[in-house]
Amino acid sequence: MSEASRLLKLKKLGQSVWYDNISRELLQSGGLKEILDWGVVGLTSNPSIFEKAISSSNIYDPDIQNMKDKKYSDLEVFEKLAIEDIQNTADLLSETYRSTEGQNGYVSLEVNPHLANDTKGTIGEAKRLYSEVDRQNLMIKVPATKAGIPAIHELISVGISVNVTLIFSVQMYDLVRESYISGLEQFHKNTADLSKVASVASFFVSRLDTAVDKKLLENGFVSGEFSGRAGIANAKIAYGEFEKTFSSERYLKLRDAGARIQRPLWASTSMKNPDMRDVLYVENLIGPNTVNTMPDVTLNAFIDHGIAEATINEKVNDSYAHMEKLSSAGIDLAEITDTLLEDGVKAFADSFDNLLQNISHKRSMLSVS
Repeated sequence: MSEASRLLKLKKLGQSVWYDNISRELLQSGGLKEILDWGVVGLTSNPSIFEKAISSSNIYDPDIQNMKDKKYSDLEVFEKLAIEDIQNTADLLSETYRSTEGQNGYVSLEVNPHLANDTKGTIGEAKRLYSEVDRQNLMIKVPATKAGIPAIHELISVGISVNVTLIFSVQMYDLVRESYISGLEQFHKNTADLSKVASVASFFVSRLDTAVDKKLLENGFVSGEFSGRAGIANAKIAYGEFEKTFSSERYLKLRDAGARIQRPLWASTSMKNPDMRDVLYVENLIGPNTVNTMPDVTLNAFIDHGIAEATINEKVNDSYAHMEKLSSAGIDLAEITDTLLEDGVKAFADSFDNLLQNISHKRSMLSVS
C-alpha cells in the first residue's frame, strides 16, 4: 500500500493529518514536500521541536554567524530563524490552503511559553508574531491556561487564527470553545466574512494515560486492569461536547456568516507504552471534522499498518463508564489534568530556555571560528 493510501482513507472519513515537526533541513532537502505529497495537509511546531531542530544541526549556523556581530539578543536570533522556517513552510502549504478553501494548509507557531500565565503579554506577542510572519495560513499557538482563554477570545475577535494547545480536561475545553465562539461573535461585528479566521483545539491524549496509569499503580491496581484507556475515553467525551457546540443555534448563525468549525486536533498521539499498539491513539479517534497531528514515528507507523475506520463515536458510553471506574479507583482527574497543564507549560518553557542557551553557545563558538 502506498504512503498516500491510508492517509486518503482518513481524509474520506473526515480527518486531516498534520505533521508535528519542523526543521530547515527537512525544508531544504525536499523531505517536507514529499510528506505533503503523501497527503499531509498541515504542520505544527512547538519550542521542543525547534530546540531539537536548531541544536542538533549545523544548518542554521551560517545565519547565526551572519547575526553574531549585530545587536541581536539570543531571543531575536531565534525568532528570525523560526520565522523564516515558518514562512517557508507556509508558502509550501499555500496551495493546500487555497485548494481546501482555508480548511487546511496551516502551519502553527507558538507564543513564548513564559507568557502562558500573562494574558496581555500573550495577546501582544501573538499579534506581533502574526504580523511578522505575514502569512494568512499561520496559526498562532496559545496554551489553554486561565490567562490563555481571554487571549484566545481577543485574537479570534481581530481575525487571527489560533491553535489552542495543551488541552487536557473536558472542563477547560468548554472554556476554549466558548472563547472561540464569543471571539467569532465579536469579529462578526466588524466584518461580514468570518471565513478569514480559523482555529483548532489541540487535545492531548497519551500524556493523560501516562499520568493516570502511574497513579493507578500507586493506588495498588495491577497494570492493565484500567490502564491505557483514559486518554481515548477523555477525547471521545470531548468530541461529544464539540458536536453539541457546533450544531447549536448560536454557532449555526455564525456559520451562515462564513464561520468555520473549531476542529478538535488530537495531539500527543504517539504511543508511550511499548506493550500497546503503536497506532492505538490514531485508530481510535477517527471521525468527521477532526485533525490528528503526528510525529515521524506515528505517521510512519500508521502509513505502514494503521487501520482507517470511523471510531470516534464508538463506545462513548464505555468512555463515561471508564471515567467513573477511575474515580472509584481514587483517580482525581481534575488534579491530574491541572498538573499536566502546568507540567506541559514548564516543559515548553524549559525547551525554550535550552534553545536560547544553545543559540548563545553557538554564537560564542562561531565568533571565534
